[in-house]
Amino acid sequence: MALAIVLILLVVATILFHFLSPWWFTPLASNWSLLDDTMDITLVITGAVFVAVNLFIAWMLIRYRHRAGHRAQFDPENRKLEGWLTAGTSLGIVAMLAPGLYVYSDMISPPADAMVVEVLGQQWQWRFRFAGEDRKLGLSDTRFISGERPFGLNPDDPAGLDDVLVDAGELHLPRGKPVLVLLRSRDVLHNFYVPQFRTKMDLVPGLVSRIWFTPTESGRFEILCAELCGVGHSNMRGMVVVEDETEFRTWLAAQPTFARALAAGAGDGADALVVKGRTVAQTRGCVACHSQDGSRSMGPTWQGLYGKHETLADGSTVLVDADYLARSIREPNAAIVQGFPAVMPPSNLSDEEVAAVIAFIESLAAPPAVQGQAK
Repeated sequence: MALAIVLILLVVATILFHFLSPWWFTPLASNWSLLDDTMDITLVITGAVFVAVNLFIAWMLIRYRHRAGHRAQFDPENRKLEGWLTAGTSLGIVAMLAPGLYVYSDMISPPADAMVVEVLGQQWQWRFRFAGEDRKLGLSDTRFISGERPFGLNPDDPAGLDDVLVDAGELHLPRGKPVLVLLRSRDVLHNFYVPQFRTKMDLVPGLVSRIWFTPTESGRFEILCAELCGVGHSNMRGMVVVEDETEFRTWLAAQPTFARALAAGAGDGADALVVKGRTVAQTRGCVACHSQDGSRSMGPTWQGLYGKHETLADGSTVLVDADYLARSIREPNAAIVQGFPAVMPPSNLSDEEVAAVIAFIESLAAPPAVQGQAK
């Protein structure tokens, strides 16, 4: 009897929690209200089954509780009951699967006028590429990937020369315009997830997956990686900025094309070393754990780090100079800064790459205003 009361209270508490809980969907900011409807259908079906099964067990415990003088009757088979259970379970599964398959089919079938944007995931950062005026993305291949060319574009493909490259974690999109998102991964399995858009799709190494949506609300919406992709997984975040068409076009025009990037080159002298260090830090995922604006992340910020005295986990202090940085890159767990976890993996950077990264960190030692002038 006590177990039956517990089951009844569990059902009542679950129903109250559902209707009184503040944990609801984030506000919808795209055209995919169908996905919310699909989730609601699944929730209603599974919730009804949960309530029915628990109340049925509670009723059975009460109705057929042990009483003196009563014996249980063995009934090895009941074809009628089995038929009802089979039919009911089948209908429930179909009712949950059919809407999901319909919505998924629609999510990967974009309208003809959809704007094309590529999302490139890498431990632990996001990059983006827009088709140029020809509305075609250039060909890419792993053999063209390098520190200076993280997208792996084929320089001999004319369709890629006008591609717009966004080597940062902020993606701008026009409000009210359908967007086809092509998803690639450079290393491991990632997942592109914007809760307000109801879009969520895996980035599978070696494959190109796709989804489409139409942003309907202006604002800033966080991009999350929804697949565990390594120690920096929680820091693999980006931002989608939805704005009107004019603001979007202004932002897009300020971004470099592949042709402009090829023509610019890397420069020479000390500036070239800093540029290379920034490229290495981006392509190797260093910027996912070390900010350059002073904000706190998984590792110490690089702004103002060079020349600073840091307190280590053992209580000692150290001057952050080239020798310390080189040792920290090659043996990251040898001298951990106090207040930060020992999660950085050992690096296999060459001596030249280490020197470039150190030069980039040293360039961030200047105040932000001076930095902006230097760029």
